[in-house]
Amino acid sequence: MMLQVQNVSCRYGGFTAVDSVSLSLGQAEVLGIAGTNGAGKSTLFAAVAGQQQASSGKILFNGADITQVPPYLRAQRGLVRTFQVPREFKSLTVHENLLAAAPNPQGEQMFAALINTQARRRKEQELVEKADQILSFLNLAKVRDTQAHKLSGGQKKLLELGRVLMLDPRCILLDEPFAGVNPVLIEEICQHVRTLNGQGIGFIVIEHHLQALKSLTKRLIVMDRGIVLAEGDPQTVLDNP
Repeated sequence: MMLQVQNVSCRYGGFTAVDSVSLSLGQAEVLGIAGTNGAGKSTLFAAVAGQQQASSGKILFNGADITQVPPYLRAQRGLVRTFQVPREFKSLTVHENLLAAAPNPQGEQMFAALINTQARRRKEQELVEKADQILSFLNLAKVRDTQAHKLSGGQKKLLELGRVLMLDPRCILLDEPFAGVNPVLIEEICQHVRTLNGQGIGFIVIEHHLQALKSLTKRLIVMDRGIVLAEGDPQTVLDNP
């Protein structure tokens, strides 16, 4: 298993948002999570990615216990997430947003900047080229130099995906990637997920758009009031009263 969530709970005072949830993600699998608002889906994502500390339980990534590991180190290991509401740097261009997400940019290290200018410039050029390749893959090259706040809702979702791709992820947690997105872009995002999954990247996708989720996944989990209500192949789960 790439990711294992073992009996994870998240509590806020007397309220339990996630109640002893267990799930696993195989290598290069796409897993769907559905449920109504307040079911605990996004809280579970926050616990897995590290923004929310689990109250109990254990999280393993590629066999290593990451329950106490901070989110930036989880990202360095290849476990990354997007957010339901895009969090773009509004005044930066689309291209600059991707560069801002790049790990350990040499230009931010004073010592490296002073003693190894040639290596730093080479690294910066590699990141520029990588960002351009990702924009081309996501069909965002035409808005490369546009300020991010001017993008459509669907384009912002693609930008979120592009930024996490700068981290060379092994597992991506997508939080409602189709919310506020027109049907054409929904299918485009689905195709990008399929392509990336074919390259070995695992996905967990939270989504209310059940037909899109059904087309993407071979396994679906439904959460309700913090617990796993049902799990199985999408059609069987959706047919379950």
